[in-house]
Amino acid sequence: MYNFKEIEKKWQDYWYTNKVFYANNNSDKPKYYVLIEFPYPSGIGIHMGHPKSHAALDSLARKRRMQGYNVLYPIGFDAFGLPAENYAIKNKMHPKDAVVQNIKNMTSQIKSLGISFDWDRAFSTTDPDYYKWTQWQFLKFYEHGLAYKAKIPINWCPSCKTGLANEDVESGKCERCGSEVYKKEKEQWMLKMQSYSEKLLEGLDDTKFIDRVKTAQINWIGKSEGAIVDFKIKGYNDVLNVFTTRCDTLYGVTFMVLAPEHDLVKKITTDSNRKEVEEYIINASKLSDIDRSNIVKEKTGVFTGAYAINPVNNEEIPIYISDYVMLGYGTGAIMAVPAHDQRDYDFAKKYNIPIIEVIKGGDISKEAYTGDGEMINSGILNGIDNKKDSINRMLEYLKEKNIGKKEITYKMQDWIFSRQRFWGEPIPMIYCDDCGWVPVPFEDLPVQLPDITSYEVTDTGESPLANIPSWYEVPCPKCGKKARRETDTMPNWAGSSWYWLRYMDPHNDKEFASQEALKYWGKVDWYNGGMEHATRHLLYARFWNRFLYDIGLVPNKEPFEIRSAHGMVLGSDGEKMSKSKGNGVNPMDVINEYGADALRVYQLFIGDFEQDAIWNNDGLKGCFRFLNRVWDIKDKLNDSNEYSKDIESLIHKTIKKVDNDIETMKYNTAISALMILLNAMDKLNNISRKDLRTFITLLNPFAPHITEEINSIYKLGEELSYTKWPEYDESKTKDDVYEMVIQINGKLRARENVEIGTSKEKMIDKAFINDKIIELLKDKEIIKKIAIQDKLVNIVIK
Repeated sequence: MYNFKEIEKKWQDYWYTNKVFYANNNSDKPKYYVLIEFPYPSGIGIHMGHPKSHAALDSLARKRRMQGYNVLYPIGFDAFGLPAENYAIKNKMHPKDAVVQNIKNMTSQIKSLGISFDWDRAFSTTDPDYYKWTQWQFLKFYEHGLAYKAKIPINWCPSCKTGLANEDVESGKCERCGSEVYKKEKEQWMLKMQSYSEKLLEGLDDTKFIDRVKTAQINWIGKSEGAIVDFKIKGYNDVLNVFTTRCDTLYGVTFMVLAPEHDLVKKITTDSNRKEVEEYIINASKLSDIDRSNIVKEKTGVFTGAYAINPVNNEEIPIYISDYVMLGYGTGAIMAVPAHDQRDYDFAKKYNIPIIEVIKGGDISKEAYTGDGEMINSGILNGIDNKKDSINRMLEYLKEKNIGKKEITYKMQDWIFSRQRFWGEPIPMIYCDDCGWVPVPFEDLPVQLPDITSYEVTDTGESPLANIPSWYEVPCPKCGKKARRETDTMPNWAGSSWYWLRYMDPHNDKEFASQEALKYWGKVDWYNGGMEHATRHLLYARFWNRFLYDIGLVPNKEPFEIRSAHGMVLGSDGEKMSKSKGNGVNPMDVINEYGADALRVYQLFIGDFEQDAIWNNDGLKGCFRFLNRVWDIKDKLNDSNEYSKDIESLIHKTIKKVDNDIETMKYNTAISALMILLNAMDKLNNISRKDLRTFITLLNPFAPHITEEINSIYKLGEELSYTKWPEYDESKTKDDVYEMVIQINGKLRARENVEIGTSKEKMIDKAFINDKIIELLKDKEIIKKIAIQDKLVNIVIK
């Protein structure tokens, strides 16, 4: 068994001391920018998701260096926010001390994996030199009218005592602490992200994101083309504006539904219905938006007692409230067409509301018909059997009667940017009674957190900073009168929304990055992260970058060229690894017992990179045995510098396979190909220096320590970190012999090994001397003989 502990420490010390992976901003080489989502500095340290993501992109980074690129593969820490603060509270530490300690621990652990990061560029989002520029960019949002403060309903965790994003809520409970969340109105800083919806959709055309990531983005933005229709309310001067994608179904509207938070609910609710409506509103406030929009959830609602007037037929229709309608989507009100929408159908059946068929084609006694067909019971639309025509005709009618108009809406909302916690970037705004909100002058940045011992959350719903007058009481930058700092802090998403830009020029104290550095590195060429961040974080980052582009601060509309996503590593029970389930595996324990190379190889060999994979100790041990066989194969080395003839073709095939598989994230089959090549080498009495050199060069991106050591011991060439990626001869990847298929009447009956290039006549001759075919053709009348070059022979019989 090879001494992996000694070998791995030796090479890690060498790489990091000699800055082997240093990326030069002034290189003449073509650039390649590889990026992983930078980690939270958790007190637990790295988990199994880190080696998988880091090692996968490391294989690409190492290969690109061998291909002659100047590779930037940086690392840093996303250290503001709830994870770090909750850890500090639990361990009775100050967050800044906890972050320093955890970063030190994780740095050591990540380095023990042998990842080829450029550590000279490392930083934490909590470094004042970094978040100075996060604050500076926030002020740019404000300066351009994209940051504002508004009172809105948000997800509120009573335990964490802060607002939560939708993705922080799971089944109505806080993902962090498990407390039940509810809706609470609070004044929040917002960024006008919805105004960028179309730009973010169009920008996807300039990327090479994998399909499921791109689809997640499109669905989250949620573009809908339709119409706004005006419904009068009986007995009131108010008008309900409703967005619909199917205005042609207006004749089938039999009720309306408002979001419980809609500002007209209190006004139009009758006294006899008020108590029931108010109770429903309270219960709805306890649900997250994700729970409310769950399509399989049973629909509930309450009648307000009020009626709307259908603008196309003047029919009175009841107005309900229901939690499946949300204020932030569309107008917070929907027109319900139960005959042709299953959600509305279920609601109508439950509350005995009429169902009117307006599109012929289904059986509405059983379910809603959601297909297309001839319009019926629809006045001016009757007889039209094309959806596009019926919609256009209704749009014309709405415009003629001045009761509606064409409209495009987006599901994505503005970004709630405030958090009522201590550990975050202070929002650099000051409120003055005379001047209103005033930005902190650029020269006064960064606004730093006060150095205090007590930072726990308050019971008032305000940030702990609201309890520190010595910090928040400041003069107004505009008029000099007594004023007050904003005491809310930024979300932890803020620092991760532009960090890849800072990696390009991390020590610049004059700007967040120089234009020269930004232009040289350009887009991130390949960005990998978890699928759970393929919507919120990725959208924030793309929005932030597009804004900076629009004001001339970055050269590219889109920040990332490729965005891939890795699957999770599950426990041996098939469940997500967790401490409470006792199914977790500590990467450091694996490294100590089997080495970093074994862990890296196993993580990438375990299965499809994009899919979840179940941890299996036997598989890990198999990869460790493979590396020990790699170590032992060197004992067969001879002095030849040419490929061994018996395996020359296989070597060229393996080069081609590994080359292509790294590019397509098929790491498991790349490693499998290397195992096959090792088996072939094992069968030989000896192998050449070139055989071994090529093999370890191909294996190096996955197992860098053992391969560098073998290369060094036998002086096979320059260090693998600096060597050239192997090239293959396409002609030598072709087999000399192929398996010819023999069919009778189109059905496979036999196979024969035949040399490539054999003539069609000889292929047929070969088929007719096959024993099985001879037997099957006895007493049969042959009608035709068909041969397809280098593929098959088909014998047609009567």
